[in-house]
Amino acid sequence: MGDPASVLRHTARCSSLDTLDRALTGCRACPRLVAWREEVASVKRAAFRDWVYWGRPVAGFGPADAAMAVVGLAPAAHGANRTGRMFTGDATGDFLFTALHTVGLASQPTSTHVGDGLELRGVRLTAPVHCAPPGNTPTASEAETCRGWLSAELRLLSPRLRVVVVLGGFGWRMLLPALDAAGWRTPRPRPVFGHGAHVVLPATADREALHLLGSYHPSRRNTFTGRLTLPMLVDVLRRAVALAEL
Repeated sequence: MGDPASVLRHTARCSSLDTLDRALTGCRACPRLVAWREEVASVKRAAFRDWVYWGRPVAGFGPADAAMAVVGLAPAAHGANRTGRMFTGDATGDFLFTALHTVGLASQPTSTHVGDGLELRGVRLTAPVHCAPPGNTPTASEAETCRGWLSAELRLLSPRLRVVVVLGGFGWRMLLPALDAAGWRTPRPRPVFGHGAHVVLPATADREALHLLGSYHPSRRNTFTGRLTLPMLVDVLRRAVALAEL
């Protein structure tokens, strides 16, 4: 799996999310990302020197029959790249899971490690890039290569998927072509991202209408400056829960 075409060929053979997740965690298609995630897992951060880092691609997390998805950016170097679970082990995850718990989508407001008892209800968490990128910034070619995994995940979720909440402009830009590849029809010109944005993709012969909701990303910069507050994110998630009929 060394280029977008080979990733697409591989994902096309995955008939379940379990199969897709297992295949994804073995992906080595992007040399720069492979080198970085493994270097971080070896060098570690001092606060986590006793941890055995995951150091691999991080699959989506949540039930296979989810009516709602939350799409972020990529795993954090010392967050999900350490713990092996999306949005787990860093301040961004703490903020997100507090909001998810508030609206009844998460069984607890914290997400610290695999096996901590956390369960999600009706929602799956994923990202357009599944490896931690240097500087939290994947290249355009890395994002294009990884998009095949997101398209396949959306395709497998499609029988029940009704709402996608997108965290940040990068996720929004990456999601739209992934939805096209998964069988939905997205508008031209592309809808503009913004906090509170709401776009409805029409139903097709084999898919229900899909609601896209935008939210600022719960990064430390956004939450520390107040650009995104907990009530703001909770409001978007409550709208998503209502639209998904959860």
